[in-house]
Amino acid sequence: MKSDFSFSNLLGTVYSQGNLVFTEDGTKLLSPVGNRVTCFDLINNKSFTFPYEHRRNISRIALNKQETLLLSVDIDGRAILVNFNSRTVLHHFNFKDKVSDLKFTPDSRYFAIAVGRFIQVWKTPDFSEDRQFAPFVRHRIYAGHFADVISINWSSDSRFFISTSKDLSSRLFSLDSEESSIAMTFAGHRDSVINAFFSADQEIIYTVSKDGALFQWEFTKKPAEESDQEEEEENEANIDPSKLSWRITKKNFFFSDSKVKCSAFHPESKLLVVGFTNGEFRLYELPEFNLIQQLSMGQNEVNTVNINKSGEWLAFGSAKLGQLLVYEWQSESYILKQQGHFDSTNALAYSPDGSRIVTASDDGKIKIWDIVSGFCLATFEEHTSAVTAVKFAKKGQVMFSSSLDGTVKAWDLIRYRNFRTFVSTERIKYNALAVDPSGEVICASSLDTYEIYIWSVQTAQLVDTLAGHTGPVSCLAFGVENSVLASASWDKTIRVWSLFGRSQHVEPFEVNSDVLAIAMRPDSKEVAVSTLHGQIQFWDIENAKQSGNIDGRKDIISGRYLEDRFTAKNSQRSKHFNTIDYSFDGLTLVAAGENNSICLYDIPNEVLLRRFTVSKNMEIDGTLELLNSSRLTDGAGSLDLLDRDGELSDLEDRIDNSLPGAKRGGDPSLRKTRPAIRITAIQFSPTAASFAAASTEGILIYSIDDRVIFDPFDLDVDITPESTLESLKEKNYLNALVMAFRLNETYLIHKVYESVPINDIKLVTTDLPTVYVERLLSFIGDIAMISQHIEFNLVWIKSIISSHGKYINKNKHEFNKAFRAIQRFIARIGKEVIKVSKNNEYSYLFLKTANENSEYTENAEIEFEGFDENDNDQIIVDASDESNESGEDEDNDKDDEEENGGWFSNKKLQTSLEDEESEDSDDEDLE
Repeated sequence: MKSDFSFSNLLGTVYSQGNLVFTEDGTKLLSPVGNRVTCFDLINNKSFTFPYEHRRNISRIALNKQETLLLSVDIDGRAILVNFNSRTVLHHFNFKDKVSDLKFTPDSRYFAIAVGRFIQVWKTPDFSEDRQFAPFVRHRIYAGHFADVISINWSSDSRFFISTSKDLSSRLFSLDSEESSIAMTFAGHRDSVINAFFSADQEIIYTVSKDGALFQWEFTKKPAEESDQEEEEENEANIDPSKLSWRITKKNFFFSDSKVKCSAFHPESKLLVVGFTNGEFRLYELPEFNLIQQLSMGQNEVNTVNINKSGEWLAFGSAKLGQLLVYEWQSESYILKQQGHFDSTNALAYSPDGSRIVTASDDGKIKIWDIVSGFCLATFEEHTSAVTAVKFAKKGQVMFSSSLDGTVKAWDLIRYRNFRTFVSTERIKYNALAVDPSGEVICASSLDTYEIYIWSVQTAQLVDTLAGHTGPVSCLAFGVENSVLASASWDKTIRVWSLFGRSQHVEPFEVNSDVLAIAMRPDSKEVAVSTLHGQIQFWDIENAKQSGNIDGRKDIISGRYLEDRFTAKNSQRSKHFNTIDYSFDGLTLVAAGENNSICLYDIPNEVLLRRFTVSKNMEIDGTLELLNSSRLTDGAGSLDLLDRDGELSDLEDRIDNSLPGAKRGGDPSLRKTRPAIRITAIQFSPTAASFAAASTEGILIYSIDDRVIFDPFDLDVDITPESTLESLKEKNYLNALVMAFRLNETYLIHKVYESVPINDIKLVTTDLPTVYVERLLSFIGDIAMISQHIEFNLVWIKSIISSHGKYINKNKHEFNKAFRAIQRFIARIGKEVIKVSKNNEYSYLFLKTANENSEYTENAEIEFEGFDENDNDQIIVDASDESNESGEDEDNDKDDEEENGGWFSNKKLQTSLEDEESEDSDDEDLE
């Protein structure tokens, strides 16, 4: 098994604080999540998180117009410059103070930052300049404000910028020192000025204040008296520029009960968006100040708002509950509406196909996350207390969860509903859960009692209670091959139960410490346990003896908490693992706990393969091995623990609605009780290409990075892209396909794959060398979700399985990842086809009934494409040209489809497309 895992994505957290940034084309959204940055692709439903980390939470981010440089700054003023395309860090820099705003010029030559009451303008790093040894070169510092600067906005020609401040004023500055006389102060507001904007022609400046006032400024002359109006109208052509100045020409007010928190303006469409502290946001058309829409995204304040370049999509962020929303105001629909867990995550589970992750939290909610998009697909809120464990059934359509509310629930993931609730004779807080591989029974345990409860899934009845432990049962685990249950307890024993055996008598395995976590090898022949003393012990179930031991204490990275009076080296708080999991082959084990490390072990050799650092965020306890001695005091401990909310200047920032001393509930964004670093659950993906860890900051996904630019396979001198295209032109499809795979160029493989005629697919797959079978299946699984050639891909899959079925059966482990992707494609397309066919069937029946009841259309014939007029109950959709010629092929197709997850369980449906569509699809070329 490969061990070169690297961080790839962060799920469960979509927004923390700071500003949101759209890319230039308006299809991607950058959101700060803690000390990282996540990019959401709103068109392709994909997301990724940049691998770099800040030492503190990010406060501002900015992207240049060319989308090459990303600049992010944390709350301490430390900046990181990143290449946006390659996702690599270029430079670190420290601005040495809190940065309240950050903006690139429209031409990307400069960027301005608001540091305290000053504005600093810096040159954007450019590789084309000679003799520039420093990445950041400061152009100029602008002063004039008497309080902290809040925002900065550039003019469209990159010559001027306007800043707003808490001193109730705005100031206009020029980038060029020769135009310094243009500097101007805009005063008149009665509260802090939140933002200021230029119009598209730069003739009008709009300023928005916190108390809900919108002022319109124009460069005009002083209003004249009535007696002088006639004379001035005659001399309009000869106006003296010295008599012109910026003046307020119009005042508008929002008249809201709450304060203005953020605003954004789109000059081309003259659209103004304003967010308030009560969660409300409004859309206005300027300069007429017409209210277009008035909506709310919740009861918490809107912290940031942004508009994409086309002016169609609006992005909102609320930090209190971690809400992220993308709204299309013209159609009044949500493009994206996401929110993470309100409280800490307790458990996670991969779906059997590896495409989704289910998380459970202390807030009583269960969320289903899509791995590729990073979006939450569904949320279950039926539990009334903290959810402690989630498990999938073997087929992946049913999920089980246990909670402290005394129930175990079963969830239907097709209809997204709760269909079973399991309870015992007395109310018990369940903390552990295990599901039998056959799906017949489920088991749960509690820290309050010493028994294990077993229910029947079909009847929801309590069928048995396993007794034998003399301490609280901490964890349960089933194997994959048979119904063998392993349980571990604080009584320092492990018990293995045969649920369907004749005797329930078991011999306990004695462990020298309390057991915190348990995992069973997929073949159900070995069990691994993590103890309180930091040991990972392996037990042979058949021979009832210990087969191995790993001492994890020396591998754990333990940090120091702010309130600790001792060093991290002497701390025993986190010198153990709370969660462990086997890989699919049983040769690798991943372990984590209440510390800052994830350890990957090789089981046969009992050695550490890799160690991952969970987080570098200094806002979280336990990430630092040594504390800053300058921040420590004799009486109060660390200065970071002091409550400084009373020093805030704004009243709404000083108000604290949380309960005194409460660590949960209230406002989770308050840092009076700092969160501690920990991993509550960890699990390998069924595809073995990644593993997920539920941490304090969210769900961390570590995967094997197979995105290679050039990775040739069995390359020869004569194999070039030109020779591959020449073979394709000569219709040597097999040779062209093999040469494309040897070059491993995706565009070349795609071109050859799409060029093979549908009648020659069977011949090509029959002669295809077995070394390329897995690569071809993986390629089809990757492109099938975005390809429009449904039948074409299905014919390829059927031909490969028919020609190389024996080889695939002997090497199942090599094709695991490829078949998961193909199964996901078949399941998704199948649901869409069934839905469309049902709608067409009902429409056809309605039209046929209306035809029969009509007196004026007795001789009319209703032809509905895709249906048989003689059989109303049958929907005809051709699967392939060959499948309609032979009844045997139809039966084989049906069997194959039922084995691949029951794509077409509806007997009335016969799969595929029309012959004309398949001929058109053969001629299309997807570059």
